[in-house]
Amino acid sequence: MNHAPPAIRADPSAVHEAPPVRRGVLRAGLAAMPDTLHAEWTKLRTVSGTAWLLAGVVTATAAVSAAAVAATKCTTGLGCPADPTKLSLTGVYLGQAVVAILAVLAVSNEYSTGMVRVTLAAMPRRLAVLAAKAAIVGALVLVAGAVAVAASLLAGRLMLPGNGFTSAHGFAALSLAHGPTLRAACGSVLYLALIAMFSLGIATAVRDSAVAIGLSLGVLYLPPILIALTVTNPVWLHRLERYTPMTAGLTIQNTTGLHGLPITPWAGLGVLALWAAAALLTGGLLLKVRDA
Repeated sequence: MNHAPPAIRADPSAVHEAPPVRRGVLRAGLAAMPDTLHAEWTKLRTVSGTAWLLAGVVTATAAVSAAAVAATKCTTGLGCPADPTKLSLTGVYLGQAVVAILAVLAVSNEYSTGMVRVTLAAMPRRLAVLAAKAAIVGALVLVAGAVAVAASLLAGRLMLPGNGFTSAHGFAALSLAHGPTLRAACGSVLYLALIAMFSLGIATAVRDSAVAIGLSLGVLYLPPILIALTVTNPVWLHRLERYTPMTAGLTIQNTTGLHGLPITPWAGLGVLALWAAAALLTGGLLLKVRDA
């Protein structure tokens, strides 16, 4: 007669052991986060280059915006550019390059000096270190970006009327009380912060300063140029522009002619957010699995 083997009973405690362990790890990571944030803040603020680069973001953005506004005239005979807000925010095109360099150096400087080994020895939770670094860099860029955007719009408000952008030509004075202008201003600040996150992720993945800066700026500036030079079909031109990070992201600055854009302003900023998330995810995974 065959006898069935005795049934194996699962230990209820084993079933419920993993979740409490994971919760404990999560609680430990959250408890250590204030110290991690403080450490990252201390490292960034004690490096002289950080302050200079943040000042560079403000100066470059405001200066280029003011130059673009000063060089643009509105006359009845020649016609007027349709979007004074976007014109006043032209400097973001250059300011984002300084932001990218700042974010890259926040990571790569530690690898070039070997300080990353000390950092990871003191704070072994690598993803927490990356999250803290992203939070500090993002906060600094948000502040610098807000000052830069405010200065750019102020330059536009003061200079555009003298260049013919007056109510007689159908242009109101720039004001944050105007909904589309407020959206363009806030969106431009968020755009710069997302550029920082994108560049931070690339720097974490490749570690080398020159390579990371080259990749970050190349992905931002080269696709629009290549698309303009090689794509003649307007349908494909629109399709490709929807997914390039700079072209899609900067649609947030448009306040007129929205129906002619390849993507809506907030959706375009969302595309850039996906690029930034992908870069951070890739950088985080490589940081976790490989040696310092």
